[in-house]
Amino acid sequence: MPIRDAVPADLATIAGLIRALADYEDLSDEVVFDEDDLGRHLFGATPVAAVLLATDDHDDVVGMALWHATFSTFLGRPGIWLEDLFVRPEARGNGHGRALLEALMQRTPGRLEWAVLDWNQPSIEFYERLGARPVAGWTRYRWTAAPA
Repeated sequence: MPIRDAVPADLATIAGLIRALADYEDLSDEVVFDEDDLGRHLFGATPVAAVLLATDDHDDVVGMALWHATFSTFLGRPGIWLEDLFVRPEARGNGHGRALLEALMQRTPGRLEWAVLDWNQPSIEFYERLGARPVAGWTRYRWTAAPA
């Protein structure tokens, strides 16, 4: 499966994939990003996240993995937090999601971690087929700054 790093020209495609993911998760009302800000955070002077894109045989983008670096004090090594993994519904089952995750696994000597919605059984089954397991005993917390 062709996987490539996103470039600034992919910004509109990435924004569209984020919106499609939010639709799938029934969270469209939470998508409030400004596309220019998103572009600065992904492709500016000091990027804080990166995107891998999966393409089909026609070089059309069919999926993405939006991620950022982490660090494990216990391992003493860098890792990756996968913020979003999304493959367009019509392209699922063709290996794109697996290829995106394997590409991320190759980029870290530490951990690859992510969260999954507890109702998303197809994704949970997909992750477990790849050998991933939930982290027992941990509850994810979130603090969000007020909009500027």
